[in-house]
Amino acid sequence: MIKINENYKKLQASYLFSDIAKRVAAFQQANPDKHIIRLGIGDVTRALPDACIKAFHAAIDEMANDATFHGYGPEQGYDFLRKAIAEGDFQSRGCNIEADEIFVSDGAKCDSGNFQEIFANDIRVAIPDPVYPVYVDTNVMAGRTGEAEAGRYTGLTYLEGTRENGFIPNLPSVPVDLIYLCFPNNPTGATATKEQLKQWVEYAKNNKALILFDAAYEAFVQDERLPRSIYEIEGAEEVAVEFRSFSKNAGFTGTRCAYTVVPKACKAYTTSGDAVSIQELWNRRHTTKFNSVSYPVQRAAEAVYSEEGRTQISELVGYYLDNAKFIREQMEGLGYNCIGGENSPYIWIDAKGDSWDLFDMLLNKAGVVCTPGAGFGKCGEGYIRISAFNSFENVQDAMKRISGAL
Repeated sequence: MIKINENYKKLQASYLFSDIAKRVAAFQQANPDKHIIRLGIGDVTRALPDACIKAFHAAIDEMANDATFHGYGPEQGYDFLRKAIAEGDFQSRGCNIEADEIFVSDGAKCDSGNFQEIFANDIRVAIPDPVYPVYVDTNVMAGRTGEAEAGRYTGLTYLEGTRENGFIPNLPSVPVDLIYLCFPNNPTGATATKEQLKQWVEYAKNNKALILFDAAYEAFVQDERLPRSIYEIEGAEEVAVEFRSFSKNAGFTGTRCAYTVVPKACKAYTTSGDAVSIQELWNRRHTTKFNSVSYPVQRAAEAVYSEEGRTQISELVGYYLDNAKFIREQMEGLGYNCIGGENSPYIWIDAKGDSWDLFDMLLNKAGVVCTPGAGFGKCGEGYIRISAFNSFENVQDAMKRISGAL
């Protein structure tokens, strides 16, 4: 008799964005003539930068010729992209990250969900709340939790983000081994200072813990006083792994390319206390379960670091940040308290009540899709998230509709 992994049955009813999709589909079926404006999930709407398109086409032309055809590439990614990443994203900002510490993948979501596989099942895991659901659900699937009780899983340590602490969680009050952090934060849009990240790095060092740092939205940080990488903090390369993506800065949500930084200095430990290279463990897992990203996509990603590419990326990021600024100003003008929308494409809004109620009202009365904060955790109840990823024309229309509905 084939048996299932019983841990999957612990998962709460369904994935947040699946719930949203079902409600939107039901509304669309009932209102086939109503144009829906989607400001929910963080999916970009503008075309790939021209520099990436040119590189994509050139690489496809190579694939059409026997002499320049590429078959299987290195699982870790081609050297040309790994070097461009190390130099462009880290060394240029004073971070001591080398090309062989970069692992190219098809998405930060995949890597942030999969990385926990290389650790023991009895480790103590700290999860922010509000939280990107993947961090929680993959640890539930792995068997590190008990059942869900009142919206939280027993066995996890929740790091609460609230209005009082600016949605920057405090250090855990109990020892933990694996810590998930995300800045600029998804979902709240909150950003952390170097001083705040330094406290987490010191905690990890003192407790032989590891930080999984999701920096998928780092390109939206415009304030030079704020860190764009955890490796801007001294010693972080000993206790932190960083996830990055080309999805939001370069529009690769449908093209799929990302990378994870695993420094050689990062260590984990055996039951007897012997230090083991995390990079070697991840490399083993990566080469066993992944065949890397296609050659044309990696060439397109490399173009991000060209002079032309950087200019176009900056324009794309600025476009979405202008959307975010407009959304925040409009919601504040309607009397709603907000954070985010500055150095982040997300605006986190006090719903003045139940988050799903405001979601349903905006969908049914305005035809605008947002994301209910309750789907991001207990501390998300009472908030909604609005994404700036859409055309400015749609954003203007959405805010006009919302103003009329509220």
